[in-house]
Amino acid sequence: MCSPEHFAVEYAINPWMDVTMPVDPELAVKQWDRLRETLVGLGHEVHLLTPEPGLPDMVFAANGAFVVDGTVYGAQFMHEQRAAEAAAHRAFYESQGWRFIAPSETNEGEGDFAYLPEAHGGLILAGHGFRTELPAHAEAQEALARPVVSLRLVDPRFYHLDVALASLDDGNIVYYPGAFSAASQKVLAQLFPDAVVADDGDALAFGLNLVSDGRNVVLNSEASRLAGKLKAAGYTPVPVELAELKKGGGSVKCCVAELRH
Repeated sequence: MCSPEHFAVEYAINPWMDVTMPVDPELAVKQWDRLRETLVGLGHEVHLLTPEPGLPDMVFAANGAFVVDGTVYGAQFMHEQRAAEAAAHRAFYESQGWRFIAPSETNEGEGDFAYLPEAHGGLILAGHGFRTELPAHAEAQEALARPVVSLRLVDPRFYHLDVALASLDDGNIVYYPGAFSAASQKVLAQLFPDAVVADDGDALAFGLNLVSDGRNVVLNSEASRLAGKLKAAGYTPVPVELAELKKGGGSVKCCVAELRH
């Protein structure tokens, strides 16, 4: 995770960002702190990336890389405003001794990649259409030695996979069908017949941008209907308030890069 110490909406690179909408930096840090404390309280270890001035979106740490079994596939951002974040993430992983693979294709890390180790023998779901480019899916497959299923995003409000789909445990997902092409919807329905399906309201409340440890699901408090569906499916929803960070187009998952040893 990376503190929103320098968070602001200084440019608009997704439909949620409005440069005329003021951000309360103190409240952003307070809400982020609460998320970090929630994860620690659930028993998770949180490593911190040092925020850098001039990179207001560094708080969205999930976009900096994608990690599977100790191998890190690095990010190469679509927009120049975020490009320098990639080096900060690389420095972190290399300082920790992780095996880092530098990308040659545009991709935005866990923003567009999700890993399910027990789904069909181990599967990476990968989004494209707005940020990560399709050749990066093949590059990730070679880097991480896992089969990649490409899913096309068609609604610009759901510009990353992680605002439209999330892994709930090692073999199942929750997703919003309307974010995907008709063909990708069919693929998801075939692969995950028991998936939890979110509605428009859940999706627009950033409910899909969640973090699950297989039992506890930390999600935006605005997605109350989705919380009910998750509870009915046997999970424990843990709501958190992240209204300030939502102004940048992100929520829980965007703030968390998962370190899979």
